[in-house]
Amino acid sequence: MKAEECTLYHGGLKGAETAFGEQAEQYGTGEIIFTFDGHRLNRDRNAVTLTEEDLQRGDISMEIASRMMNRTYYETEKIRRVLQAIFHMVNKGHQVFVIGTILDDNSVKGGTGWAVELAKLFNRPLHVYDQNRKSWFSWQDGSWQPDESPKIAFDTFVGSGTRYLSDDGRAAIEKLFADSFTD
Repeated sequence: MKAEECTLYHGGLKGAETAFGEQAEQYGTGEIIFTFDGHRLNRDRNAVTLTEEDLQRGDISMEIASRMMNRTYYETEKIRRVLQAIFHMVNKGHQVFVIGTILDDNSVKGGTGWAVELAKLFNRPLHVYDQNRKSWFSWQDGSWQPDESPKIAFDTFVGSGTRYLSDDGRAAIEKLFADSFTD
């Protein structure tokens, strides 16, 4: 697959999403950022502002989201908008790549965990670079399996993750693009 035939979807936040976007730009990959009114972006190349109607299509009960991710959310309106935008990213991207931390309950730390849960729910190929373990893992047969070198294998994909991107996390994103798009 050629980089210019692919499109990356992300949320434009600092850290992992900005790094995914920078790599997409470097390789000539399409890039679309989903956002909403009042959301501050770190990267705004090809930003699509979701309407209220769009956001409602990605709506889910905060109780269900909290239960699926084994956590409680207090800033419910802001978090709801973020989760609604993440729905659109995962709905559009066929493969999901995340930089973060896999927790003992198989969820991923932070709001990024919602992209992971939706990818599981939608049966998307799912890959997480765990910054603590400094390794990639892929979700297969209901558990995380080590994956030394995942590749972008679909023409639409999601790049998401922590705002606190480590040097190893950044290197993992760079290697992902190099392995996927360099002959």
